[in-house]
Amino acid sequence: MSTRPPRSPRSPDRVRPYLVDGAVAGAVFLYSLPLLPAAVPERLSPLVAAVLTAAVCGSYLLSRERPVVAHGTGALAVGAQLVLGIGFVPATVVPLLTLYRVAVRCGRRASAVLAVLTAVAVVAAAARWDDPYFGVPEVVSAVLLVASVWVWGTTIGVRRAYVVAVEERAAQLEREQENLRRIVLATERTRIARELHDVVSHGLGVVVVLAAGAAAQARTDPAAAERAMRAVELTGRRSLSEMRRMLDVLRDDEPGPTGPQPGLAQLDRLLDEVRAAGLPVELVVSGERTGLAAGVDLTAYRIVQEALTNVRRHAGPEVTGAAVELRFGQEGLVVRVADDGGGPAGPDPAAGTGRGLVGMRERVAGCGGTLHTGPGRTGGFEVLAHLPPGGAV
Repeated sequence: MSTRPPRSPRSPDRVRPYLVDGAVAGAVFLYSLPLLPAAVPERLSPLVAAVLTAAVCGSYLLSRERPVVAHGTGALAVGAQLVLGIGFVPATVVPLLTLYRVAVRCGRRASAVLAVLTAVAVVAAAARWDDPYFGVPEVVSAVLLVASVWVWGTTIGVRRAYVVAVEERAAQLEREQENLRRIVLATERTRIARELHDVVSHGLGVVVVLAAGAAAQARTDPAAAERAMRAVELTGRRSLSEMRRMLDVLRDDEPGPTGPQPGLAQLDRLLDEVRAAGLPVELVVSGERTGLAAGVDLTAYRIVQEALTNVRRHAGPEVTGAAVELRFGQEGLVVRVADDGGGPAGPDPAAGTGRGLVGMRERVAGCGGTLHTGPGRTGGFEVLAHLPPGGAV
């Protein structure tokens, strides 16, 4: 019992070229058939000439898959016609068509050898045929035609090989860029998860302290103990929300730093550092900051930090300043960072991997918010993030 897998049916796109080759071979054969009686000597049966002509035309059907075999088959059939004294018919030019396929698909050396043999066969045919209309000029023209077919086919073959190489290189670059994007994404997720780990650790520490205080005051001051336990509940819910966000972005179990993480309380210090570096920054704050989770507070700070870093790196020399806007509300926090530069402050393929924007998207997605980056309303580049005040528990 054979274990060979069944062949899949050919798609119409693959069958169509073979139908075209069959139509060409059939048309040449039908065109040559009425001319055979004049080209066949009286001692030879026209049926033999028709069979040889069919072999010459049929060889073209093999030229797409096996061009060398097809050219050899057609050349042998034409050689048999010469030996039997059959004159020139249109089917005799079919080996030129198969020679073109050989030059396209095979190497230069192999196709050049077959081209030389074909030219020699043309000269031999001219010597064999007793045709006053096929003299030296015609022989030279036929040899030049063979050379032209070989040059044309070789040129097309080189062009196709170059296109294939370019496509393969482009595909390889695309795979490399995708791998680099995944590496950057994994690195950012790991860094974000480490920071959220610190936030959650801090929250759990607060829960422990409040719970200890509530236990100590449970008998002496029940009201204070109740307030402490409600604070424990609120802190625990926020910490649980941050933990869930951390699990969403965590991709590496390596331990991270345990130092305190920045937030909007340190935003003034960040802006002072940016201004000291030569970039004027204006801060506008509206609304009352209440009920903002620690993870959202950290995310807002990081968005401002990354956006201002992108302004310095990518906004261009014509940038004169940037604006940071914080709008607090019941539905959450809106963070907007815009500059007046002449170009986007986003990733530049020639300068880096766009890690800042990747980190922003990951942070905002981890908080359940939305992020928009693109040209600003009055020019330059704008980063606009909508962050919920907390997270679902």
